[in-house]
Amino acid sequence: MKSPGEIEAAVCVAVTRFEREFMGRGPRHVDAHLIGNRLLVRLEGSLTAAEEWLIAAQAHGDTDGRGAELLKQLRSHLVRAGRPILESLVLDATGSPTTGMHYDISPTTGEEVLVLTLATAPACRTRKRGQP
Repeated sequence: MKSPGEIEAAVCVAVTRFEREFMGRGPRHVDAHLIGNRLLVRLEGSLTAAEEWLIAAQAHGDTDGRGAELLKQLRSHLVRAGRPILESLVLDATGSPTTGMHYDISPTTGEEVLVLTLATAPACRTRKRGQP
């Protein structure tokens, strides 16, 4: 049986794999936190060079001002399209199927957040006293 930390680490690996293989570029950093039957996943540094250019150009007034909106729409559509793949990877990491998923990205920072609801809390060893 895995510890909560081992499950969280497996989720980080799964989400990084999804980002690399499906989205085309992996994040610099991923954090996952298991809270009962919910997973909170935060990704940093996954914008492509073109996406970074689009945001920078908007900030300097070089585009029609829709760069942030377009980035959020595109990323949301891509994550929805790849949801079956992501859910399969999360199932492998947690042993529990996903029943809900929420996604958002900040065009300002490039930070992405995934909140996944699992059908059941993964079976895991209890945390040792004094650990969060």
